[in-house]
Amino acid sequence: MSIRPFALLLALTTVFPSLANGIYGDGPDSIAPVGVVRGLTDEQLLETVQRQTFRYFWHGAHPVSGLALERSNTVYAEFYWDYINEAWDEPNFSTSPWGPDAGAIGGTGFGIMGTIVAVERGWIGRDTAVRRLIKIADFLMHSDCFHGIYPHFMNGRTGKTIPFDRVDDAADIVETSYLLMGFLCAREYFNKATPRETYLRNRINTMWNVANWRWHTNGENKLYWHWSPNNGFDMNFPVWGWNECLITYIMAASSPGHPISKAVYDGTWTGSNGFENGKSYYGLTLPLGNYDRGGPLFFVHYTFMGVDPNGLQDSLGHDYFLQGRNHTLINRAYCVENPKHYKGYSEKCWGLTAGDSFKGYAAHCPEVDFGVIQPTAALSSMPYTPKESMEALRYFYEVLGDKIWRDYGFADGFSPQHDWYAPSHLAIDQGPIVVMLENYRSGLLWKLFMNIPDIQKGMKNLGFQSAYFKAK
Repeated sequence: MSIRPFALLLALTTVFPSLANGIYGDGPDSIAPVGVVRGLTDEQLLETVQRQTFRYFWHGAHPVSGLALERSNTVYAEFYWDYINEAWDEPNFSTSPWGPDAGAIGGTGFGIMGTIVAVERGWIGRDTAVRRLIKIADFLMHSDCFHGIYPHFMNGRTGKTIPFDRVDDAADIVETSYLLMGFLCAREYFNKATPRETYLRNRINTMWNVANWRWHTNGENKLYWHWSPNNGFDMNFPVWGWNECLITYIMAASSPGHPISKAVYDGTWTGSNGFENGKSYYGLTLPLGNYDRGGPLFFVHYTFMGVDPNGLQDSLGHDYFLQGRNHTLINRAYCVENPKHYKGYSEKCWGLTAGDSFKGYAAHCPEVDFGVIQPTAALSSMPYTPKESMEALRYFYEVLGDKIWRDYGFADGFSPQHDWYAPSHLAIDQGPIVVMLENYRSGLLWKLFMNIPDIQKGMKNLGFQSAYFKAK
């Protein structure tokens, strides 16, 4: 992207609320991209990165439904697993284009949370944003849904399921939990008694009330990730802990209509062999997880876009801020150690998580290290490691910016070792950047989500303790 004058950036960061009204007369309805401008303060840089990254969900959304597209580019795959398998050198002879209409249900939830940030910071007008969210909600009300649970991917033009794989062709409770986390935050934020905001809240309440989490127990003390009218529970994939799915149990326990019991949480999540860790890596103890050195960093991002980890403890005494901080610092320390001697890794250039690579999509981590850095890994960890993450942010923007800074924010990944810079942006990577940077700056999404009575009740029933739950 060409470099634009600093004056333009200054205008974009300080004058947005007074820009000419958009088509609905309540504020801006578009966001102009900016190039790399050096010498910004930390606050200016954070604002710039958040705003430009949000463009993925605003200007890059599916034109019919408003859903967040899974990715900004097209790959070739009959099923998404075909593309994933490329990372493991599995042959993929698919000729079907995958991506142009593929809406990401979880990524849409992240985009909804980003929309709240956009309104709060004056990038987009309030009613303009509400109209977009109504468009999404109305589309989903008439799209494929299974006992109130949405699929992983959906055609943003038709509302029909795009199968992840042959058997994984319907309900996905994990992706649905991200979607509804976003919608519930929107319900709390857009709380005015206007016709459109009232309508939006009613739509959200309908989705929230009918989502049947209990169905996914199959009558057992287990919570199953997938169900299909064609294949039932044949995926046979309980949501074991520790990973990115804690939010799924929180949403399921918080449901006003179809909640799960704590026995399900204990039986599948905390009761799994992979829940606790307790080992020390680089002098840091990692409380949770069965991955050596922690696994991909999205484990400590997705749930905590809404759930505030500060002061959060479960009934077993685990500290969730400590989990996020130490997981991040271990991930960074591994990149600094760089045992595979990849070009580019350093104290300023680090972060392994799921995303695109030069050989396909992979959940990058110390155990799966191809020499690929995902900017979202370090940036979305800002609440846990502000000094280290800001250092990475400045390096990505000021040093690598000409290679990885794009109209939708940073490219999904890059590898100096292979001289590869992703042509793609992914919803599940862009969304946490906007939201977690905002939680670092203001705690906005944390406050919205953690103050919801249903969520407080559900989390308390699971045995969590938080300052939000104390009598006020």
